[in-house]
Amino acid sequence: MNNNQIVNALFDAVQNNNLDIAGTDKKFYTKLVLHAAEIRDLYTKLYAQHPAYSENFSKLIEVLIAANQNRATDLKNRDNKKAENWYLSNELAGMSLYVDRFCGHLTKLPGKLDYVLNLGVNLLHLMPVFESPENESDGGYAVSDFRKVDKKFGTLKDLHKLRQTMQEKDMYLMLDIVLNHTSHKHEWAQKARAGEKEYQDYFYFFDNRTIPDQFEKNMPEVFPESAPGNFTWIEECQKWVMTVFHKYQWDLNYSNPKVFVEMLDNVLFYANLGIDILRIDAPAFLWKEIGTNCQNLPQAHTILQLLKQCVQVTAPGMALLGEAIVAPSAIMKYFGQERYKAMECDFAYNATQMALQWDALATGQVSVMLSAQPILAEKPFGTSWITYTRCHDDIGLGYDDYMIQEAGYNSYEHRKYLKEYFSGSHAGSPSRGALFSVNPKTQDARISGTLASLCGLEKAIENNSAVQIVSSIQKILLMQANSFFLGGLPMLFYGDEAAYLNDYSFLQNPAKSYDNRWMHRPVIDWEKNKLTEVPGTIESQVFSGTQKLLAIRRKLSVVADTKNTKWLPRHNIHVAGFLRNGGGKSLYCIFNYSQDSSYLTWYAFKQNGTIPVKLFDHWREEEYLISSDEDYLILDPYAFYLLEVVE
Repeated sequence: MNNNQIVNALFDAVQNNNLDIAGTDKKFYTKLVLHAAEIRDLYTKLYAQHPAYSENFSKLIEVLIAANQNRATDLKNRDNKKAENWYLSNELAGMSLYVDRFCGHLTKLPGKLDYVLNLGVNLLHLMPVFESPENESDGGYAVSDFRKVDKKFGTLKDLHKLRQTMQEKDMYLMLDIVLNHTSHKHEWAQKARAGEKEYQDYFYFFDNRTIPDQFEKNMPEVFPESAPGNFTWIEECQKWVMTVFHKYQWDLNYSNPKVFVEMLDNVLFYANLGIDILRIDAPAFLWKEIGTNCQNLPQAHTILQLLKQCVQVTAPGMALLGEAIVAPSAIMKYFGQERYKAMECDFAYNATQMALQWDALATGQVSVMLSAQPILAEKPFGTSWITYTRCHDDIGLGYDDYMIQEAGYNSYEHRKYLKEYFSGSHAGSPSRGALFSVNPKTQDARISGTLASLCGLEKAIENNSAVQIVSSIQKILLMQANSFFLGGLPMLFYGDEAAYLNDYSFLQNPAKSYDNRWMHRPVIDWEKNKLTEVPGTIESQVFSGTQKLLAIRRKLSVVADTKNTKWLPRHNIHVAGFLRNGGGKSLYCIFNYSQDSSYLTWYAFKQNGTIPVKLFDHWREEEYLISSDEDYLILDPYAFYLLEVVE
């Protein structure tokens, strides 16, 4: 499709939809024209050889126009008011939660907003709320209707009211879209099951095992314990269908342009709900090719880049988050490369740093963490991380072997130690977690557990040890402080702010007992949460500490993610530190991961040939005068410092 054909396609679309390009639709049309060539180029990379190429390109333009026409005036105004790269601000802080387990229902969530605002959170990530079959939902990630809120959460009207209430309170909203697959109860899947060829082409259907077996040679298993293999036999139509995650989640076939256009329509439907950040689940799996592991393929990135261009046209105030929990070098590609650098996902999860924090906590050493920073520093300006310590998912140890080896460890034995430490099977470990998705062939496994239990609080309470409780609380705050100040949008997981322990009740639920990640997805007991207001309680100590950290972050503009993080050279194997610079301000963030006191020479603070004379610690609200680089900062066990240079 050449430029003349693009012009003709746009002209036809304008005529067919009565666009007022000189009036109310002028801004949209201008954006559409500016982005049309990029949209064409990316679409062509994917579908140039497809027989329905032109037909579906025209439909794509129609979808963009319809989304603009359906976008409410208040949302367009909100787009216009948002600063470019608004999401880099140090004034944003998020919390991820399950609506039903947090407060029961969407209609009850407005009544809890003051609780999270008091904590210092002004962005909520609602875990999947759209319709998914009971007992076959994968926590909401097996969607049977992309446009219907599951009745257990409420209605679409309830979601609209929540969004309006949040925006009145200057809050932001993040929702998920599951692009890779649908539930087998989705309308498309039901029609495919009934034998309709058009809808079987929405998925990967095969008459026999010949092609599936070719795929399987290179495809790993996502859930080897509960869902081995990547294909499921469908008796009704006598075919195999690709099911990378669970047998009830059917992978969508993005080599079919009609699938892309349909899912783009859903993305823009979500945008018109007033979403500020759209979390794209499992983007690494979007494209499949025989002879590959079907993850992180170039076409998956092209799909995301095309989505980004389309969103820029219709909902420029909505940021995209790619949930790619992959190796560090692969994560970087989700921000875009070369021509599309910083033009793919606006956010990615800093899963590497999250896991490396747990590595440092278990070993008491920061060498592995520091070896990973050069690759993480490649994140382009204008993009950002979601930084976190815990989330709804497990902790993977997927950082590269060379990072472990550079620190002087054997990578297999090191990971074995970490798994034993956090599952509590290692002698002397204070942690109470569990291994998730153990691969019997490779012994690979991930880790489940709440922040508090993994930091030793559960065991400390069982031991009735005041000393261990204090230590556990300090670990919790250490972990959160690193996450909050590193650079990115910090995302708490609900319950962590009130020191929730593992919940083992999932073992009595047949629909959940096979998945121990439910141990760290608590049902909030609001009587327990009232203890956050009672001074001296564990809940209060963790809540108030988290609250203070977020307040400090909010007032320090140097913490905004302007690609201004510089890691300090290692001067103590137990201590990690980085410098945030900008706007004439300098903030040193220092963390001791050891169970013992550690010493850090003031020489470590030397920048451009000089050492600061005076530093103010925002955490302790104390000043430090430095008289000699031969003196030391003495860090208590698991202590951290937030030291601003005082001129």
